[in-house]
Amino acid sequence: VQLQASGGGLVQAGGSLRLSCTASGPTVTYGMGWFRQAPGKEREFVAAIKTSSHSTYYAGSMQGRFTISRDNTRNTVNLQMNSLRPEDTAVYYCAADHPPYGSRWYWSEYDYWGQGTEVTVSS
Repeated sequence: VQLQASGGGLVQAGGSLRLSCTASGPTVTYGMGWFRQAPGKEREFVAAIKTSSHSTYYAGSMQGRFTISRDNTRNTVNLQMNSLRPEDTAVYYCAADHPPYGSRWYWSEYDYWGQGTEVTVSS
């Protein structure tokens, strides 16, 4: 499956952005996640959602600010980001994990990746 991420851009601190990730095929059986990588830093977990959409997971600093959701009928997963901070500046990647599932917290456990979309938050 191919993943296409979009929705990044430049926003002021306190603002919002909505990232979208569209898959080229059905992802109903895939766990989906978002990761980010800032310049000079390692790729880090942002959020993940299980196939049923009823279970979501967030990194501590994103909890309460970011919301991950998915629409299996459209093969999309979204990341609503509110109250953005300059430290949220990074390239954001969506990822898919097909069965058997790995650990959702680690980027190396995912099988497919989008190309990344850049988010810049100005202070």
